[in-house]
Amino acid sequence: MKALILFSSRDGQTREIASYIANTLKAHQECDVINILHAQDVDWAQYDRVLIGASIRYGHFQPVVARFVKKHLVELQQRVSGFFSVNLTARKPEKRTPQTNAYTRKFLLQSPWQPDSCAVFAGALRYPRYGWFDRVMIQFIMRMTGGETDPHKEVEYTDWQQVERFAEEFAQMSSKSR
Repeated sequence: MKALILFSSRDGQTREIASYIANTLKAHQECDVINILHAQDVDWAQYDRVLIGASIRYGHFQPVVARFVKKHLVELQQRVSGFFSVNLTARKPEKRTPQTNAYTRKFLLQSPWQPDSCAVFAGALRYPRYGWFDRVMIQFIMRMTGGETDPHKEVEYTDWQQVERFAEEFAQMSSKSR
């Protein structure tokens, strides 16, 4: 059996984290990584575990994540499943758990899906890559929250050791019998 990692990424950091997790999982089993926007016809019979990663922008996950979960709830519940969120709030260590990260906590409370494993990772700040509106808005938010505001900087906040620990724990979870 294989693992499936689905991701929803706006600027690429969630995709990078999903790929990193896939490389870690490949030591244990085969793994496919797919953008959730292109995952309408998943062949669920191939997979014994699934992981969904989603990024936050302006306080929200992309709507496709909740739609996918609702549409495929039965399939998610039949397998070992996990969820990880990626956001800049998690650059602060005290906001890096599902219990302390408001976005992740809200998603889990509102979702009919309760994943077996969950994590929150800090994302990356890529000012030079943003359009004018996003750059100004993100600078404003960062100013309010005590973050980096230099429009020429790129800062990666992701704790790759945390990502690797999560991936290893996910890989070691016992498969569900269907």
